[in-house]
Amino acid sequence: MNLVDRFLKYVTFDTQSSEETGTTPSTSGQRVFAQALVKELEEIGLEDITLDNNSYLMATLPANTTAPIPTIGFIAHLDTSPDMSGKDVQPRIVNYKGGDIVLSEEDNIVLSTLMFPELNDYKGQDIIVTNGKTLLGADDKAGVAAIISAVKYLKDHPEIKHGKIRIAFTPDEEIGQGADHFDVDKFGCEWAYTIDGGQIGELEYENFNAAGAKVLFKGLNVHPGYAKNKMLNACLLAAEFASWLPASQRPEQTEGYEGFFHLTGMNGSVESASLSYIIRDHTRSLFEQKKRDLHALVERMNEMHPGSTTLELRDQYYNMREVVEPKKFIVDIAFEAMTAVGVIPLVKPIRGGTDGARLSFMGLPCPNIFAGGLNFHGRYEFLPVHSLEKSMETIVKIAELTAQKS
Repeated sequence: MNLVDRFLKYVTFDTQSSEETGTTPSTSGQRVFAQALVKELEEIGLEDITLDNNSYLMATLPANTTAPIPTIGFIAHLDTSPDMSGKDVQPRIVNYKGGDIVLSEEDNIVLSTLMFPELNDYKGQDIIVTNGKTLLGADDKAGVAAIISAVKYLKDHPEIKHGKIRIAFTPDEEIGQGADHFDVDKFGCEWAYTIDGGQIGELEYENFNAAGAKVLFKGLNVHPGYAKNKMLNACLLAAEFASWLPASQRPEQTEGYEGFFHLTGMNGSVESASLSYIIRDHTRSLFEQKKRDLHALVERMNEMHPGSTTLELRDQYYNMREVVEPKKFIVDIAFEAMTAVGVIPLVKPIRGGTDGARLSFMGLPCPNIFAGGLNFHGRYEFLPVHSLEKSMETIVKIAELTAQKS
């Protein structure tokens, strides 16, 4: 299989993760995909192939030189987003000449340059798209394909000297659990790279600090005809609370390094209600202030309505820059590798998270590198073939440069 064929095969596996099951992996399709990858890695001739009970798959490409070279790793995730179905994906390759791409004529689903002007950057290239009824799964099957194709290339080209290379494929990244059972000691790398970024050239080593919050409201329900001075409507408490948070700190009003409070869900009745938030900020001090602000608003509501409001707050991950920056040379190697294969590096903060953030704080510094896809998690996702190829070439070059610099 070549790189593109490999990717097209991988997207046929339904690996959509789920927050509802409480298992690892959260869906059986991820296990099925991992088992298929085990067979492929065996055919390639990799060593130390292990698939544990939680569907963490690891393998080794041995060094082809006796020189002392650090062991490095490359990581991608098996699952696709629960935001849209990944079942029965029907990809097709379009030689893009410009203009809109009709994904489904019968359902009038169009990948338009008006909505997605970045499409114009890929004129003259082959682009892999969906039929508009599922996501594509380039997040992160493009990363899986790039890694496996890269180690296959290195194995077939022994003239490229490299140290020991470890690869890993993890479940449930899309629901924030990809690093939950990752065995850093077993992986045995000095550093690694997640191949999980978007457009060509992305190189990321800083991300949001992140927390999840749930605000719970307790009301008092009585017959509305006799409610005066008695009823306390929990839904209205929730609405009032939500209005206290600054509109300027919502996702739709922020960019770059700006953080936000994002209301992700609301439920309620007169008797009880809840608001679910995710809290994000690149700067640790501003992140901590956002959490203090939530506590203060809960206290304010309880002063108005004693005992009505409680807060559940949980940190999710932190900005990997704290860990990676002291070892900035690992970012520099990736930057040099991209440049060497003709890619302009785009070093920018992730307005989101990555397994690499949690892994960095678990002792495995782990910047993030592009896999090439765009418009993840929805029907308009697409993958330029050239970008996928450059992702693979970047992995190969990182392995080569690490050996040369050791």
